[in-house]
Amino acid sequence: VQLQASGGGLVQAGGSLRLSCADSGRAFSSLAMGWFRQAPGKVREFVAAISWGGGSAYYGDSVKGRFTISRDDAKNTVSLQMNSLEPEDTAVYYCVASYGSGWRPPRYEYDYWGQGTLVTVSS
Repeated sequence: VQLQASGGGLVQAGGSLRLSCADSGRAFSSLAMGWFRQAPGKVREFVAAISWGGGSAYYGDSVKGRFTISRDDAKNTVSLQMNSLEPEDTAVYYCVASYGSGWRPPRYEYDYWGQGTLVTVSS
């Protein structure tokens, strides 16, 4: 599993961004996928996760109703559509993956982490 995130950038408050994460491995459809974020000086925060097959999705309380996670197994990618962005969403966003059963809240156990992509929301 090798995760490559992209799509970060600078956006004004109220705007939208779409993050993508590509996996170069061969078993993407067997992975649960997710996103975490970490803002400067703050602890890492769970953002969203989606099951293998896409049948279940989970969101952190601070992004519910604004962010949507999705996956395309044919393209080995997971995406995070972020709408109504707020300055508080500014952070480095990390793509994560898990083959195990502990990925769901509240355990949040992920085996693989990609490099981060920076999202900056200006007020």
